[in-house]
Amino acid sequence: MAFYRPAPYQKPVVVALLLAMVFLPNLLTAFGQEFYIGLVTRMLIFALAASSLNLVLGFGGMFSLGHAAFFGTGAYVAAICMSSGISDALFVLPLAMTVAGLFALLVGAISLRTRGVYFIMITLAFGQMAYYLFVSARAWGGDDGLPLVGRMTFGGMSLSSDTAFFYAALACLALSILFLGRLAGARFGRVIQAIRENETRMEALGYPVFRYRLSCFVLGGALAGLAGALLANLTGLASPHLLQWTQSGTLLVMVIIGGVGYLYGGLVGALVLLMLEEVLAGFTLHWHIGLGLLLLGIVLFAPKGVAALFGKQHG
Repeated sequence: MAFYRPAPYQKPVVVALLLAMVFLPNLLTAFGQEFYIGLVTRMLIFALAASSLNLVLGFGGMFSLGHAAFFGTGAYVAAICMSSGISDALFVLPLAMTVAGLFALLVGAISLRTRGVYFIMITLAFGQMAYYLFVSARAWGGDDGLPLVGRMTFGGMSLSSDTAFFYAALACLALSILFLGRLAGARFGRVIQAIRENETRMEALGYPVFRYRLSCFVLGGALAGLAGALLANLTGLASPHLLQWTQSGTLLVMVIIGGVGYLYGGLVGALVLLMLEEVLAGFTLHWHIGLGLLLLGIVLFAPKGVAALFGKQHG
């Protein structure tokens, strides 16, 4: 399985969708549906978080159940910066990515010495340790979380309005997807995919397998930290719930729905899952039943994910 990029004929469709997203806030405002601007922004942020996990899982073949730890770490970095009077996104977002990436470096340096179920359990253990660390940290709100006093600014421009923050989240997602697409076609991308397919052969060829896998893991953690910082600004709260293993499970479900190893798998999966949740929640409190049926249908009729239904993709 390769990390698939869109076929050439799909790129105009993607560009058209991005242009449609640019005009979406004005359209929703014109119809008096400003509430949905925040909802779509949340979808974009989770699409970024799911894409970061898809990098680790679909690109690097590393099944991690502790990915939410990096997601939550980014959220807390943003909240701590805001509470300290630091609000410029040009500083906060890179710092959140750096701290989350360094945490991923620590976790990966230990976890990647194992394989299979042992790797899964060690990443889960690190995620739970991070969760209980933030729960017990009274200086950061403990179980109640750490509220943000406001939203970030961007070079002196306020992002307090939902529309402005929507564009910030859209830009971060678009740049991240562009980066992942370039990464897939670069030498690093080819090597890490070859390592996933046949690690023993790549070691025999002299490639530093551990360093390549660790670099991939760190990049995924840094992108998750970026998503966490954005989510904290959207909701106004950095909560320990963001670090729970169930949050990692949610991101994993998004990747499976969208398509493991597909460039837009995380994006598609996040949109499908969150839209399904919003629609079904309006009819019943038991919307999880609909989610279960969706997953069953994907396993039976689209085992490669929803992204695979839009035509063959080429790596």
